[in-house]
Amino acid sequence: MRLGINLGYWGAGADGDNLAVAQEADRLGYDVCWAAEAYGSDAATVLSWVAARTERIDVGSAIFQIPARTPAMTAMTAATLDSLSGGRFRLGLGVSGPQVSEGWYGVKFDKPLARTREYVEIVRKAMTRERLSYEGRHWTLPLPGGPGKPLKLTVHPQREHIPLYIAAIGPKNLEQTGEIADGALLIFPSAEHIEDTAIQYLRAGREKAGRTMEDFDICPTLPLAVGDDVNALADLFRPYTALYVGGMGSREQNFYNRLAQRMGYEKEAAEIQDKYLSGDKAGAAAAIPHRLIDQTTLLGPVERIADRMAAYAAAGVTTLTLAPAGFTLDERITALRAGTEALERAGLA
Repeated sequence: MRLGINLGYWGAGADGDNLAVAQEADRLGYDVCWAAEAYGSDAATVLSWVAARTERIDVGSAIFQIPARTPAMTAMTAATLDSLSGGRFRLGLGVSGPQVSEGWYGVKFDKPLARTREYVEIVRKAMTRERLSYEGRHWTLPLPGGPGKPLKLTVHPQREHIPLYIAAIGPKNLEQTGEIADGALLIFPSAEHIEDTAIQYLRAGREKAGRTMEDFDICPTLPLAVGDDVNALADLFRPYTALYVGGMGSREQNFYNRLAQRMGYEKEAAEIQDKYLSGDKAGAAAAIPHRLIDQTTLLGPVERIADRMAAYAAAGVTTLTLAPAGFTLDERITALRAGTEALERAGLA
């Protein structure tokens, strides 16, 4: 099992340390460094900066938002980043959510699966550097009846095939991801539930495409905090978990809330959402069961983290992406180093 690191959103308060964290992950042999975007910093700029200041680690978008860019623009960005980084770019895509898609980008959040499939087909076709023409329900290239003509990408990616990942949560999205992508970006993964909540659907998609899981990268992100007091460490992530389970999306469309329900927390997920959407964020955080946090993070001393890593590897995870917690750079670096030590103790390095 490989290790990755997720820098999260730029502008979240730890920007001055993020480059140092990425460089330490590079030195320690981490496999990939991911950056996110929502409605603040864009991931492409962050990744170009990190790639320029590192040597070996891959850089990946987790995610480029599909409503934010045309598929041709995404192909251009991916090819450029792969070229500039010397073949170290990984393309992660996702549909975002209805609030961001419609409120920020002005793009209707409808038929996300069909949109994703067409988007991926166009991106892949563009990156082969053949002349681009496409006729679908959501995109038609060139536009009919106008002066447009099929064009081809002029930038040469470093690699013939840039790995393409999709952020997926729901069963149908997971199945399609297994069918059309090279990897899946997962969030709030529990080693105890990841087969039932994710991998079985990814496997069905691979089978539909006539492929196996052998060459497919299962890449969940887990917050990491090192220390002896597991309960205190879990409390650090209560606001984070409450935001996603309670407030990330509307009452009707919160993919993370549905995931918590599928993990067996139906009653608790409803209570967390009720309190969060009513403005009681502290109450929502307090309502999160300790076990839910413990199952979806890596907490405790190195030995305990090693045991948890072994459980994820046994469940089928191939790249474990860590989000090291800490109030200072030294604390985040310590967590990074603990990650590599735990991987070695688990016999997975």
